Amino acid sequence: MSKTESRFVDFRAVKAAVTMEQVLNHYGLSDRFKRGRDSLSGPCPIHQGTNPTQFRVCISKNCWNCFSECKCGGNVLDFVAKMENVEPMEAANRLVEWFGLDRAQLNVAYDQNRPSDRQSRDQRPASSNGAAVNEALPPPLVPSPAKPNAQPSRPAKEETGTNKPLGFRLELDPSHPYLAERGLSPETIDEFGVGFCGKGVMAQRIAIPIHAAVKGELVGYAGRWPGNPPDGRPKYRLPDGFKKSVEVYRLAEALREPSEQPLVIVEGFFDAMKLWQLGVRKCVALMGSSLSGAQEALLAQHLRPASQVIVMFDEDHAGREGREDVLRRLAFKAFVRVVASTEEGFQPEQLTPTVAQSLHLI
Repeated sequence: MSKTESRFVDFRAVKAAVTMEQVLNHYGLSDRFKRGRDSLSGPCPIHQGTNPTQFRVCISKNCWNCFSECKCGGNVLDFVAKMENVEPMEAANRLVEWFGLDRAQLNVAYDQNRPSDRQSRDQRPASSNGAAVNEALPPPLVPSPAKPNAQPSRPAKEETGTNKPLGFRLELDPSHPYLAERGLSPETIDEFGVGFCGKGVMAQRIAIPIHAAVKGELVGYAGRWPGNPPDGRPKYRLPDGFKKSVEVYRLAEALREPSEQPLVIVEGFFDAMKLWQLGVRKCVALMGSSLSGAQEALLAQHLRPASQVIVMFDEDHAGREGREDVLRRLAFKAFVRVVASTEEGFQPEQLTPTVAQSLHLI
């Protein structure tokens, strides 16, 4: 199909109508892949690799990942775009042609199952200047009976308002052995201002200062029990009334870094500390695996279509759900790349310098 023949087609409708298995069959690649319970694994057809485990397809989510030279992943559109070296719209048109899809029927079916206006804006695909990677399967044309109208998980209640700047600072001991046990250097401890708190609401905990997302005022502390907490106490504690979901940890500091550098988004405080220690200075944390509406708005203020975002969440159920939601909602604001791990339970703070370099983080 020539570019002059390309016509508009709804990306979501095409992605919901065509599976990665069908696309692999179209390319005659199916016999190169080993089938798992919910996966297909084989050599990467994009960079023509030979390792039988470097490329993986998640069948239920209809997405793919190359863990080798490509170091990226995505949906069926991203795959065809890379295989054919074309833009996403051209890839969508080729899928329509290859599989004999009816454009009018696709768009009508999609319109009938379209999410609300807010959700539609939050979840539309990346613009043609860069396809998002590792995007999860959007809502199907016909909602699944098991999960009708399912949407990515969101916090049960969105917090509103702001956190007032604190009029005091806690006296903290930066020499507590727990910080060294977490692998933090003296320079990192000093940069993040963390330390053991002996009294007050954060008594007996490692206190982590939290600054306002943009202006940078100190607005609160998070307390981490050093080790396993006794008597069923939670590992982390926040001050009463503190609105965690209206802050993005270390955003003010990240905004001081060059705009051309990618913004790395992680879940936790110590993930951000360890990545900073590795040299990934433009790193922020959501303080959890969910992106709130307020956090999304804060990030969106500083993202442009040419901006790069890297999402690195914990390799567990909550982390995988969370990163898919983040990708859906930020993909149309910037170029988003998801960095996943093949190791269950892996956390970004466990990254080594060698792996960080291989992922082009530093």
